Amino acid sequence: MMKNTSPDGLLLHQEALLLALNDEEGTPEFGVSYSFAMAGAILAELFLNDRVTLIQPKKNKLLNPVNTAPLGDPVLDDALARIAAARRRATPGTWVSKLAGSGKLKHAVAAGLVQRGILHADEGKILLIFKRKIYPERDPGPERRLVARLRDAIFGESNNVDPRTIILLSLAHSTGLMKTVFEKKRL
Repeated sequence: MMKNTSPDGLLLHQEALLLALNDEEGTPEFGVSYSFAMAGAILAELFLNDRVTLIQPKKNKLLNPVNTAPLGDPVLDDALARIAAARRRATPGTWVSKLAGSGKLKHAVAAGLVQRGILHADEGKILLIFKRKIYPERDPGPERRLVARLRDAIFGESNNVDPRTIILLSLAHSTGLMKTVFEKKRL
């Protein structure tokens, strides 16, 4: 059972994908490392839900599973199973790279948003020849509220910003998502 989610019931990796996608085209904005944002968000969710912790047997801090009970989200449950099944413990950075390198991560995260009616799964073409899955926005409400939450955390006067928003801001800043949200969308 998930400890908490966003006010719209979204998980961090779902929010990261919403920020990365062009609303009309349903493709990731150019020049952002959205897969790394989603992978970092997955690890953050596992930390927030007490499924993993850090151990430091020697020099580096390593990710260690402490509770392998499923959380009910296929993306999180798959990542947790992979971490638990690994022969050797690895650093969080190594796991971010492994998870981000999965060619199916975007589609797995998008599937949850499609199921909720926030995105629409469709097929687009590159150079009129190659087919690809695209995810145009169907319900703009959750993303608008997410961007408003981020804007309030950055520009608002409150000193009490929830940890999920801080994590998402950090991931968005380090992966280039902030410029797509605040510059291109002119919010």
